Amino acid sequence: MKLRYLLTTAGVVLLAALAVFQQSAEPRRARAAAESRELLIYCGITMIKPVADIARIIERQEGCRITITKGGSGNLLRSIRVNRVGDLYLPGSESYMETARQEGLVSETVFVGYNKAALMVREGNPRGISGDLASLADPDYYVVIGDPDSGSIGRETRRILERRGIFPEVAANARRLTTDSKDLARMLRDGEADLVVNWYATSTWPENAPYLDALPIDERYAARKRLVLGLLRCSRHPDIAGKFMAYAASEEGRRLFGTYGLYDVR
Repeated sequence: MKLRYLLTTAGVVLLAALAVFQQSAEPRRARAAAESRELLIYCGITMIKPVADIARIIERQEGCRITITKGGSGNLLRSIRVNRVGDLYLPGSESYMETARQEGLVSETVFVGYNKAALMVREGNPRGISGDLASLADPDYYVVIGDPDSGSIGRETRRILERRGIFPEVAANARRLTTDSKDLARMLRDGEADLVVNWYATSTWPENAPYLDALPIDERYAARKRLVLGLLRCSRHPDIAGKFMAYAASEEGRRLFGTYGLYDVR
């Protein structure tokens, strides 16, 4: 009897231990399942805020993980070319998406919002800088522009200045070239620059709005740029990526983009 009791007790303890092990394994299995359903999004820096908001929504709905790689749109496109890994691409200008389409990197796209470039100065415009593009060629101002070879704002700046016929003069006058919109905003916030060209949306963000002002550029030179989200042909999870695209293109998605200055631009 005593032996039978001991065996029974041991069995109960073993079953209890097994139950505890199974319970503790559940979160591990859930994490592993989520990690096996992980989306990788290549996102231009100016659009990172609405994309991050939508990512949190899709993660909850689909039980997946979403990783966002941010940077200059041109640099991101080069990464896609080389690595052939990832699910979605959102550059700051549709011209990059056209290149991705021509190279067979993207299978389908959806429209999600607008970008528009603006001149930007420190809050209150303490130097009284004119909204004329020719101000960018004035050596009295510390001018910074984006690098045309690394990001969408640099490419758009060159296009604007070429339309105005002053790109060589501005390029010679610029004290620095930067890779992306985030660095352009930082240089104004920190008081390093007097005048930059940046995407209008960055002037509306809480971390920037108290420190800089946007001066609209005439639409003859700076038109609204469509923002287009693309599904990469190398996507491992096109079903989830498709749901992300559908949400971003929906009325609620466009409202989110508008919240961050990426729909109604001036």
